[in-house]
Amino acid sequence: MGRHTFLESVAIADCAMEVEGDDLDDLFATAARALAEVMVDPATVPRAVERRVELAAPSLDLLLFDWLSELIYMKDAERLVFPDVEARVEAAEPCRLVARLGGGVIDRATTALRADPKAVTFHLFALEPCGAGWRARVVIDI
Repeated sequence: MGRHTFLESVAIADCAMEVEGDDLDDLFATAARALAEVMVDPATVPRAVERRVELAAPSLDLLLFDWLSELIYMKDAERLVFPDVEARVEAAEPCRLVARLGGGVIDRATTALRADPKAVTFHLFALEPCGAGWRARVVIDI
């Protein structure tokens, strides 16, 4: 199971996080769950909506960037947040992601809100192999 750490000393006005996964599938799923934690307390999100997302990009780092950007877009456009994530990543060019998301509508009466991410940035953005797994560093504009 992947791990994530919020890096408070890296970005003052933004949210920086380091994400590790046992493989690319784990890393992409963990990054999505970490982003959901930035937005809300996951325990307060109803699990009433399921979505399937498919993305392609010319490289793995751009695929991760697009993936997290898509999750922010769904929050902004449809008020949806997805704490439950299963991801499948293919590293062959073009790189592809197929994900199954579980979550629900952000309801101000019942959902414990945290931060409101605006965008993923390229500031300090990195995705690289790490030992037997993968590591990413992501800064989110809040």
